[in-house]
Amino acid sequence: MSKKNVTLYPASAKELGALGQRLKDARLRRRFSMETVCARADISRPTLYKIEQGDPSVAMGMYVQVLRVLGLLEDLGVIAKEDPLGRRLQDEAMPHRKRAPRKKPQTGGSSG
Repeated sequence: MSKKNVTLYPASAKELGALGQRLKDARLRRRFSMETVCARADISRPTLYKIEQGDPSVAMGMYVQVLRVLGLLEDLGVIAKEDPLGRRLQDEAMPHRKRAPRKKPQTGGSSG
């Protein structure tokens, strides 16, 4: 099996590395060994090491497994939850309804 080579922009690589470090910190705060996390997440030790290094070649599902083991799976729901740019683009694409002009009340009237 050939190794996947994933190229990221530097800012993206930095964010992934920071995520890996946060996962490692969370594991250490819980006093979980690498072996414990690997067994509970059903991943190998080298895979966990790559995750904690922020390696982009690791499948997203593996990151999810580690989040689950650490009790942080709810954090996944925060990713891309707010999308101000997307909402603005969506609003701009919505058709603008045009209304007929209001009828002016008729003046004058009946004499009586």
